[in-house]
Amino acid sequence: MIEMEMAKPKLWTKNFILISLVNLNLGLNYFLLMIIVSEYAMIKFKVLPSQGGLATGIFIFGALFARLFTGKYIGWLGQKRLLYGGLILSFVTTSFYFLANSFYLLLAVRFLHGMSFGSVSTSAGTIVANIVPRERCGEGIGYYGLSVTIASAIGPFLGMLLSMHGSYTTIFAACTVAAVLNLIITLFLSVKDVKLTAKQLSELKSFKLNNFIEPKAVPISFFCMLIFFCYSSVLSFLSAYAKEINLMDAASFFFIIFSVVIFLSRPVVGRLFDSKGENVIMYSAIAVMAIGLIVFSQAYYGFMLLAAAVFIGLGYGAIQSSGQAIAVKATEKHRMGLATSTFFMLGDIGMGTGPYVFGTAISLVGYRGMYTGVAIIMLGCLFLYYVLWGKNASRSREMNREKEHQSLKKEAV
Repeated sequence: MIEMEMAKPKLWTKNFILISLVNLNLGLNYFLLMIIVSEYAMIKFKVLPSQGGLATGIFIFGALFARLFTGKYIGWLGQKRLLYGGLILSFVTTSFYFLANSFYLLLAVRFLHGMSFGSVSTSAGTIVANIVPRERCGEGIGYYGLSVTIASAIGPFLGMLLSMHGSYTTIFAACTVAAVLNLIITLFLSVKDVKLTAKQLSELKSFKLNNFIEPKAVPISFFCMLIFFCYSSVLSFLSAYAKEINLMDAASFFFIIFSVVIFLSRPVVGRLFDSKGENVIMYSAIAVMAIGLIVFSQAYYGFMLLAAAVFIGLGYGAIQSSGQAIAVKATEKHRMGLATSTFFMLGDIGMGTGPYVFGTAISLVGYRGMYTGVAIIMLGCLFLYYVLWGKNASRSREMNREKEHQSLKKEAV
């Protein structure tokens, strides 16, 4: 057993730690602003709540736009070069929040900031996919994803704290500091770009659909898009739902518990992914998240809402990290950037369209009816995963086992 552990290729390298820190700062920058931008726009520029929501949401459109091109050009221009370019844009756009003196200028800053986020997160995700050992892909991407989990717990808390006891200017300054730290950290990052053949370069430079989207990553990315779509109902309407059912005190702890569960479970999920295969993780996680949504929809007491946080956190965290690992494992090394951008693009679409769809559903069937419907969709995802990925993953695993068995027989002879 000890020999097997020693034989494992190293995961916690200098580059892995540095790129995880970059992702942590990027997440803090994102969540600090996401929690206060709509309120800031309404107070500062006297706009309607819908316009405040636009100031928040336009960030996602900027990220989508950047991901579309980052995936295509990362193999051509180089992953570190694109990462650094995105970080420079992040610093510039974060600094521009101080200068945005009109609502429309704020929208422009938010869009450009979203572009920087899309470029950096795609580049960083590609770097991780390339430096993590293939046989520890699930574990490595799982640990890397913890940087976002930590940011999602700390960022909103700091944003609320600074908005109550500080000022919006203080929040902008904190985000600018995070952007500067990322530029400094990246100076110490030493990663090699994937060398492409002349044919591969020529293919990437041409304007074809598969140079913007990785076809092999589409099935699992489409599945995860639906998962993110479902999760957006919790992220967007938890506060309003908690007010309606008089559970605001419990709701204030929801995302803390959600984040802690992901943090504690992620290492175990990553190891099981690598040792037992993706199907063991994905089927279990879908069922667990569906149970969480059922409990969430029928919560009448605080402990029920917090129990739902445990189940939803366990399921969503496992699906998010495993889905990304599947996407990058499914494709060739020189197209990992495209696989990463495809995964994030479809995820953004799910997160971006969910609030509007579920907001409409609430007006028709109420909060409990809407969340019951989301739980049913999650249960349907068991079948969808089987069709899009699960059945092929089972076959592939059986074929690999058969090859290993035949290889062992030959060695024995």
